[in-house]
Amino acid sequence: MKLLNAAVFLILVPTLMPALDPLSTSVFMAGAAVAWQLLSPHSWLKCSLLECCNMKDTLNLSAIKMDLERKVFGQHLAIQIVLKALSANMYSKWPRKPLVMSFHGWTGTGKSFVSSIIAENLYQLKIPRRRFVHHFSTVLHFPHLSHVHLYKEQLQNWIRGNVSACPRSLFIFSEMDQMPHGLIDSITPFLGYREEIDGVYYGKAIFLFLNNAGGDKVTEIALDYWRRLKRREDLPVEKLQSLLSEETFRNRRSGFFNSQLIQKNLIDYFVPFLPLEYKHVRECVREELRVQGHPEDEDLITEIALAMIDYPNEERLYSSKGCKTVASRVTLSI
Repeated sequence: MKLLNAAVFLILVPTLMPALDPLSTSVFMAGAAVAWQLLSPHSWLKCSLLECCNMKDTLNLSAIKMDLERKVFGQHLAIQIVLKALSANMYSKWPRKPLVMSFHGWTGTGKSFVSSIIAENLYQLKIPRRRFVHHFSTVLHFPHLSHVHLYKEQLQNWIRGNVSACPRSLFIFSEMDQMPHGLIDSITPFLGYREEIDGVYYGKAIFLFLNNAGGDKVTEIALDYWRRLKRREDLPVEKLQSLLSEETFRNRRSGFFNSQLIQKNLIDYFVPFLPLEYKHVRECVREELRVQGHPEDEDLITEIALAMIDYPNEERLYSSKGCKTVASRVTLSI
């Protein structure tokens, strides 16, 4: 009805022109153009000022590459995998299945940060479309084991409804290591190789799972490489992904324990987030100083970074908290 009214309005515009002076005519036509843009379902102006879902909106890969390389420290493997995955998904006009990535690593290594960078860059206009980015916290949204059957139904309805409204929806599941067993399997049908399910196409959706489970395995392999005098950059990404798949499937503390998502190979990428070394924590401190508006203080950067390197007890090579507490430490030190 709105579009019909707009069309009638614009048809009548020429008949109104003689009654207006040139300046009024210009203002009138500009207003009509703005009104038309706002009434059109996927106009550039409406998408700039309001939240809308536009199938043409795609991730700006050069921008996200710059953000990842400038803001995420010590995670060359994760950045490499994420960029490759997003590129393949975005350049396919009709992906055969949703993009599904599972991030694994210790707390503070950048899993949540990378997912937020993806969310912020999901649309070309660089305006976060919060209506189409859905974050599930296990502790907050699925707290009671006795309600798993209800959660399954709610989760299916939520995903179905949101993908129907916007095919390019992003779903982020944090604290997967605390997810009740079997709950995540309820979304298995949506992640497979299907053109549509009940008239809904899921191929453009993106699912991210954030896991502490598997972090010990990643650290174990990285530490073994260091002890054998091998370069961190040479860690075998294929081997790490395979080990993470096996680890999370067999780990009872994992939300993917005996999961159909792994059995049916529906998780496209298991993304390892490596433990952070001293040099990486230094960069986190430096960035936090910048964010808080303080000048770089090399002595303070060294002091905070050294205090956070605590694992293992003998070598003290990694920060067991990653960069998790950097912000509070900087605040207390200034």
